[in-house]
Amino acid sequence: MDLNLIFENGILDIHIHGELDANSSLQLDEVIKEAAIEGKTKIIVNCNNLRYISSAGLGVFISHLDDLTKVGGKFVFYGMTEGVFNTFKVLGLDTIMVITDSEARAKTMMNEG
Repeated sequence: MDLNLIFENGILDIHIHGELDANSSLQLDEVIKEAAIEGKTKIIVNCNNLRYISSAGLGVFISHLDDLTKVGGKFVFYGMTEGVFNTFKVLGLDTIMVITDSEARAKTMMNEG
């Protein structure tokens, strides 16, 4: 897995390339922890090139969700493949995570209540 980070206009855009599994989820967890320490709590996640997400990968997002929400931040996911979306849906995460189709919509949703 490779991560590309873009911070612009108060929003951190995390681009995930490859598979987010038990090993690579540790790297993502550190990135999100560091971002939160730096006050970067509005995070959009580009899933266009995310081929697979394991329960450990999902756990990273779930573990940070409450902390981000408490300080006015959140996650917005965009560009999910059908397979990745189905993983979220089967686990009911599509009801607690914000998911949209495009980067532009993700940025708009980030700035909405």
